[in-house]
This record gives sequence, C-alpha cells and structure tokens, in this order.
Amino acid sequence: MNPAIKIVKTEILSDNWYVLKKITVEHTRRNGEVQTYSREAYDRGNGAAILLYNRAAGTVLLTRQFRLPTYVNGNTTGMLVEACAGLLDQDSPHECIRREVEEETGYVIKEVTKIMEVYMSPGSVTELLYFFTAEYTPNLKTAKGGGIEDEEIEVIEIPFIDALALIANGGIRDAKTIILLQYAALHRLI
Repeated sequence: MNPAIKIVKTEILSDNWYVLKKITVEHTRRNGEVQTYSREAYDRGNGAAILLYNRAAGTVLLTRQFRLPTYVNGNTTGMLVEACAGLLDQDSPHECIRREVEEETGYVIKEVTKIMEVYMSPGSVTELLYFFTAEYTPNLKTAKGGGIEDEEIEVIEIPFIDALALIANGGIRDAKTIILLQYAALHRLI
C-alpha cells in the first residue's frame, strides 16, 4: 500500500446496481503537505473483453446493443458497436471471457490470448478490464448468441478493414473496442 495515502472515511452512497462510495483521503504530497479530499468511486467489479477475429476471412465479430448512459449523453439511438465483454463475477478473466463469448455470440472458443490489463476510467470507476484476442471459425458456432436474461445483443461479422473505418467515422465509439482493433492492426493479427 502507498504510505502517502490514508483512507480516513468510506461512505456508501448507493448500493443499487453496483456500489457507489464516497471516500475521504489524507494524501501526503511530495512536499510533505497533507491534503484531505473526498472522491466518489463506482465499484462494478472487474471485467474482460475480447476481439474475435477470423484471419482467413479477414473479419471480426462484434456486437451491437443499447447502452443507456450513451443515450442520455447524446447518442441518439443509444446503440453501440462493441467487442464482446462482460463482468468477471466469480470467474477468472479467462473463464469469464469464454462464457461471455458463448452467451453473446454463440461461439465456443477454447484458446484465448491475454494481451493487457487496463483501467478504463480511473478517475471514477474501480474496474480493471482484462483484454483478450482469439481466432474464430464458422465451425465454432454452436448457438445463436444474443446474450442472456434482459440482454438483446446483435452479433455482427464485418471485414476488419471496415471495422477500422468505423473508428474513423464515429461508427465505433467504445474505448475497449477501439483499443482491441488498434492492437490487432498494430500486431497484424488480421
């Protein structure tokens, strides 16, 4: 733990969907001055995301679904094109991403490659996101996909080059998806 940081007080502001906490901190700065301040942190758990790609076909599998926060912040349809992803719950990152791929896309993948871990919004959200890549082929599709329970997820298979173009024209505005697609381009996965 960081000896310059002391948690003075933690209050739960909301425990509705996930946990929103107000945390008061004493921070000893480099000059020795102690600064006290409060910040809110939203704890929704950690997650995993994956780019599914078919090297032979030159395609990627993405999803499209409604995202309320984007809708209330100016996304007129609320729909986002995204890489497959989900919360870890009680699973390991590897188990989580395999489960999410099957639930969201209908594909069963066995081999995944972990490429990085990223804090997506460290100023306010505690989530650490584990990033993966995996190849898919048509024979790995065993179900329709589309999500579970209250999810309504559309699976879209598009040429990799078109996915990159969607970043440039605003058709893909999801950070995890942009990171994964750029990783694939930089490392010539497709």
